[in-house]
Amino acid sequence: MIIAPAMRGYISTTAHPVGCALQVQQQRQFVERQPFVEGARRVLVIGGSMGYGLATCIVSTFGMKADTITVCLEREPMAERPASAGWYHNRAWQSLAAREGRHAETLFGDAFSEETKRRTILRVKEQFGQLDLIVYSLAAPRRSDPLTGQVYTSVLKTIGEPYTNKTVHIHTGEVGSVTLQPATAEEIAETVQVMGGSDWEEWVEQLEAADAIAQGAVTLAYSYVGTPLFQEFYRGGTIGRAKDHLEATAHQLDARLTASGGRAYTAVMKALITQSSAAIPISPLYTMLLFRIMREQNVHEGCIEQVYRLMSERLYAGETVPVDDQGRIRLDEKELLPEIQEELLRRWSIVETSNLEELADFEEYRRQFMNLFGFAVDGVDYEADVDPALELFAAEEVESSLS
Repeated sequence: MIIAPAMRGYISTTAHPVGCALQVQQQRQFVERQPFVEGARRVLVIGGSMGYGLATCIVSTFGMKADTITVCLEREPMAERPASAGWYHNRAWQSLAAREGRHAETLFGDAFSEETKRRTILRVKEQFGQLDLIVYSLAAPRRSDPLTGQVYTSVLKTIGEPYTNKTVHIHTGEVGSVTLQPATAEEIAETVQVMGGSDWEEWVEQLEAADAIAQGAVTLAYSYVGTPLFQEFYRGGTIGRAKDHLEATAHQLDARLTASGGRAYTAVMKALITQSSAAIPISPLYTMLLFRIMREQNVHEGCIEQVYRLMSERLYAGETVPVDDQGRIRLDEKELLPEIQEELLRRWSIVETSNLEELADFEEYRRQFMNLFGFAVDGVDYEADVDPALELFAAEEVESSLS
């Protein structure tokens, strides 16, 4: 079948297997051009099918030569329906790892559920015994409480007062304005339940109870602080409350793991194009402007560059991990450079539909957004007939399929 994008809001319900695989191959090639990182050897990535989670799997496998298990919720292919992008990403990653004799394994399931935790921990014990690195990179709009069955839903809202600012339609380039309404107390609490640190803590507790965490192991979760321009909305809104909880959880886990020589951190990353960020009304316009400015100043990084730098320059660079005054690892320092933010503020004040392409990376944003689903990838023949259920990623076929 010919696989084309099928957009529904900020996602494509289809994904292209060759486009997804080619991007994994490109990320692997980047990592293999970098110096080897003497780091973890047994890694669990909770949420490793897209974005920072997928990049963590790739850096672990090809940058640290670690054996890695990831758990994520993805859709398998059927005869007349492609798999989700994450399924294709993980198949490509596993096949490329197999060529080098590395263990790379994906367990598909709802990472919030007790059954998935139990199954994953059992597999960790069977395959690794214990873990050296546990990375929490889960992003989801809702979660179900494993004890009560109650479903919590996150919201992107302010706290206290409505908030109005600029936005852009990512498919048309039309710049307009959007007003976000304040959240109720219940909505704030539910957002914290979904996007905060409670599930991360449950994973660590259950791994610890199973004696699956090695002496000196590290666990970390990805976070974001963001530009001062949006503090009222981002860190001052429902998302910020969830990030506050995530970062507080890191301190609790750090105190818990210190006795065995372990540590827990949040790693604050730069703004990037993800399914989650595309759904935040103000984020795409900010990201388009940011990317243009950072490229002009030659300091732009994508997911794979950020995660490699996290491992090589922060987590495994020496005996002491550099952190800020709140104990967070910071990889967003280039985004927050005064000269970057000052120029961003200037462009934000004047950007409109007519000058968007002059001031921002609109077309590049659209291309990278489609890349999330394997589309608009250079070197892929999108007119070619593809069997969505084909075992395209057998180890001996990967390079010929992507050449």
